[in-house]
Amino acid sequence: MIDASTRGERLGALRQRMRETQLDLVALAPSDNLRYVVGFSPVADERACLLLVASDSAVVLMPSLNAEQAAAQAPELELVTWEDDAGPVDALRGMLERVGGAAARRTGVDPEMRADHLLLLQEAIPNTTFVTASVAVRPLREVKSAEELRMLQAAAQAADDAVRAALSACRLGAIELDVGEAAAAAFHAAGCEEVLFTIVPHHHSGRRALDAGDAVVIDIGARLHGYASDITRMAFVGAPTERYLEVHRVVEGAVQAGLGATRAGATCHDVDAAARGAIEDAGFGEYFVHRTGHGLGLSVHEPPWIMRGEDVELRVGMVHSIEPGIYLPGEFGVRLEEIVHVTADGCERFSRLSREPYVVEGD
Repeated sequence: MIDASTRGERLGALRQRMRETQLDLVALAPSDNLRYVVGFSPVADERACLLLVASDSAVVLMPSLNAEQAAAQAPELELVTWEDDAGPVDALRGMLERVGGAAARRTGVDPEMRADHLLLLQEAIPNTTFVTASVAVRPLREVKSAEELRMLQAAAQAADDAVRAALSACRLGAIELDVGEAAAAAFHAAGCEEVLFTIVPHHHSGRRALDAGDAVVIDIGARLHGYASDITRMAFVGAPTERYLEVHRVVEGAVQAGLGATRAGATCHDVDAAARGAIEDAGFGEYFVHRTGHGLGLSVHEPPWIMRGEDVELRVGMVHSIEPGIYLPGEFGVRLEEIVHVTADGCERFSRLSREPYVVEGD
């Protein structure tokens, strides 16, 4: 939740971007984009809810069911409500007339808007050209304010605590889901309102027991005061094999290369190339099968994208992950992840945890 002053600043910045990108109207749906601009985001369901931003006005279309909550969170915003039995069409047309949206030539639409709600807009303003609202909103969210950096640091501290809890729960015979529950409990103890994922998002944790020789990828994150965390550390059950230690060293070297390449003025491609090059030079290039990183803020995955061919220049205040990995089919995978914010001469990482291999007693 943000205050009225910050809300006004963000709406002003959005309108400036609208002028620069020739947008007459922006329509945001319940999403992190809406949360960023006005400080709240209702539940995204079948009931149409939209924020319409024009050159000199901003109006929220809201089902009456949620109006009281919205009015309490942003009392200075104009609300237009609709009832279930009437539907949103007439209310939407009326608010479009009020903000001059019916004559909009170019309208930026939230990429997370439901298709049926976009159809309502298309019927209401048939002569506009619809484009993604990302052209206006993305640059605003990419560079974090000092307050946002403080929020992200607090979220990262909670993630550090959750990793410690997960590592403590890793032991021979422990159930994967129980390790995840230990991390989730730590997140909740830290006040996080939403656990995003535990253990690893590209694997379905289940009732399998950890066994000697297992390499455990602990990739976890949660939201604290709306801002996301994301961190990956490794555990090995029993005495690590030389093969595992070799791969872990290579991935650690790739993280260090990515950290060294991150600075204002470098491109996303530069950071990816540095991390990827370290893995390729060690002969494991074909086993690094994803981008090096992603932005982090209100969303756990957001621009900038740290990947090959992405020529976006990093700016002071941007926040992104560096998470190279090597995945050997039929053997094991290793991924390590840091979240950093960009400074003029480099970057600073949020986590204070070591990336050294964590060894679980195997007998």
